[in-house]
Amino acid sequence: MKHWLPGLETLRRYEAAWLPHDIFAGLVLATMLVPVGIAYATASGLPGIYGLYATIVPLLAYAVFGPSRILVLGPDSALAAILLGVITPLAHGDPARTVMLAGMMAIVSGAACILAGVARLGFVTELLSKPIRYGYMNGIALTVLISQLPKFFGFSIDSEGPLRSLWAIGGAILAGKINWVACGIGAATLIVILLLKNSKLPGILIAVVGATIAVGMLDLGTLYGVKVLGPLPQGLPAFVVPWISYDDIVPVLIGGCAVALVSFADTSVLSRAYAARLGYRVDPNQEMVGLGAANLAAGFFQGFPISSSSSRTPVAEAAGARTQLTSVVGALAIALLLLVAPSLLQHLPNAALAAVVIAAAIGLIEVADLKRIYRIQRWEFWLAIVCFIGVAVLGVIPGIGLAIALAIIEFLWDGWRPHSAVLGRAHGVKGYHDITRYPDARRIPGLVLFRWDAPLFFANAEFFKERVLDAVAKSPTPARWLVVAAEPVTSVDVTACDVVAELDQALHAQGIEFCFAELKDPVKDKLKRFGLFAQLGEHYFFPTIGVAVARYLETNNVEWEDWEDEDGLAPVTIADRKPASGL
Repeated sequence: MKHWLPGLETLRRYEAAWLPHDIFAGLVLATMLVPVGIAYATASGLPGIYGLYATIVPLLAYAVFGPSRILVLGPDSALAAILLGVITPLAHGDPARTVMLAGMMAIVSGAACILAGVARLGFVTELLSKPIRYGYMNGIALTVLISQLPKFFGFSIDSEGPLRSLWAIGGAILAGKINWVACGIGAATLIVILLLKNSKLPGILIAVVGATIAVGMLDLGTLYGVKVLGPLPQGLPAFVVPWISYDDIVPVLIGGCAVALVSFADTSVLSRAYAARLGYRVDPNQEMVGLGAANLAAGFFQGFPISSSSSRTPVAEAAGARTQLTSVVGALAIALLLLVAPSLLQHLPNAALAAVVIAAAIGLIEVADLKRIYRIQRWEFWLAIVCFIGVAVLGVIPGIGLAIALAIIEFLWDGWRPHSAVLGRAHGVKGYHDITRYPDARRIPGLVLFRWDAPLFFANAEFFKERVLDAVAKSPTPARWLVVAAEPVTSVDVTACDVVAELDQALHAQGIEFCFAELKDPVKDKLKRFGLFAQLGEHYFFPTIGVAVARYLETNNVEWEDWEDEDGLAPVTIADRKPASGL
């Protein structure tokens, strides 16, 4: 029970001295959670109130099931584009249908996270490499930014997809539809947020409150047509089962799983970062369960999919948060707002909300590290660009699907076509090394030393065979022995063993002995079960390359100057060696 309910374990060990810090941090956090929750709800195509619903109950759920002490969950800009891409085509402009679809996506996401956590699949997000994550996050950032431009400029458009929206926005601007007062409010809000981003001041709160006061006092909504949030409904979120139609099941399932992948990828990174900083450990599988419980709570209490927040968590930390009680206090403060003063934010302009989301989208964009990747390994940089274009052109769901497919291909590519090398003796360097790296390396007459830098399995077995036969064909002297330096070979399967057996027969037909050196014991055990030890001969499996070379020289009576003495004068030949058994 302690493992599955870490929040209760924290409460059992709670220290009285932490309470003032958690209460103060929770109240500070609430001032940021309200405008951000509303902004991300509107960015996701939902009425603003549902952003608060998606904040209150999930924070309480994560406080019980989440392992991180100060991680803050809630609506997130990274998920807004996914929600918008799935919900908008299905809802057909019906607000009630939009809410139900969003709630079901949260339930699907939560169930997926919980199942993955219980099955201990917390490692799966590690399959998404940095370039791929940067690519799809940059694509999502662009999609979110484009979706907010109409509200920022004070007009509306009717289009779907980033490129079509961008085209429609350009047309509206050329047609002179910009509401310059709304645009000025949005620009001022964005400037304040960006200027105060790295300060200790609550930039979002200051900007949003300032914009709300200006619109309310000057009556800009009536005089200049500045669109505002309007009064929020009074009361707390109710338990509702979000029923959807049969036709919506497949896209909602796909969207919910995409949300689960993205949200856990971000949450796991942020959780580990704060755990390392504050000196405690988090279980990634329990993190999945905590995130899943929070999403389930959101789905059943009129919310939508949520994730961790890289902007709100630092606020909690800076305010002195000690435990998840901070999130509980923040959630209760928002609930009190809805019960006592729901009309407090009725003059909040939509342009200011758009500015909040645009600022978050700008924060998602990664440029500096992509430059570093470009310098280090350009193909990974272009992989990120492909993912970016996929999200921007195809849409978020197809783009994330492309990112996952590319991640799998990237993961398998090194195994499909791994590096291999022919080895020789380089002057002044111990051991045997790649002759392409050491062009002056000497090769032992009649002996081909071949290194294979990957597991040997069905996808690369034929390639292994081709590379070995090519190395034999290119040997400067007629080959007598082929020794595979097999230390990098960590596994072998049935298909690969059959190919090795065929290769052994092909080499024997040419009068060449097929040998292995430095093969790991678990791999040897598999070869024994497959019968290859008996076929090749156990005496052709050597513990080291040095033993294999010595046995070859001794067996074939080859004269070979192996290395020079410390003064570089007297070469050591096979005649000077001890027998192989002494090596």
